[in-house]
Amino acid sequence: MNLNEALDQLKNAGYKYTNKRAMILEFFANEGRYRTAKELLSFMEPHYDGISFDTIYRNLHLFHELGILESTELDGEKHYQIRCANHHHHHFICRKCGATKRLQVCPMDFIDDDLNGYMIEGHKFEVYGLCPACQVA
Repeated sequence: MNLNEALDQLKNAGYKYTNKRAMILEFFANEGRYRTAKELLSFMEPHYDGISFDTIYRNLHLFHELGILESTELDGEKHYQIRCANHHHHHFICRKCGATKRLQVCPMDFIDDDLNGYMIEGHKFEVYGLCPACQVA
């Protein structure tokens, strides 16, 4: 998802455009990896004196609920990135820099027989480790 698509989705859901919301979405659109609320706050503070964690978390929650942002938990802290695709997929996530790599397979394709008779309502699969750049650093 790019910045314009994210802003359109926000508008189509009935939420108003603000410069803060646009800057938050621009931050994630330009990053291309998972980032924390703390990192976003550090990015926003020079532009918005007195911006609070409450404002950051409220917008992160909204964008996640609208499907604009994806989230994961790394080391007990929630991390976010802009939704990268409209189709079902999973990621490898670097624990050091937050970079992601899309995985081409879904483990659910291999366990159908194990769950015969069960009603599956959803799943999440992520692989964690270090990307090639962080292994060298």
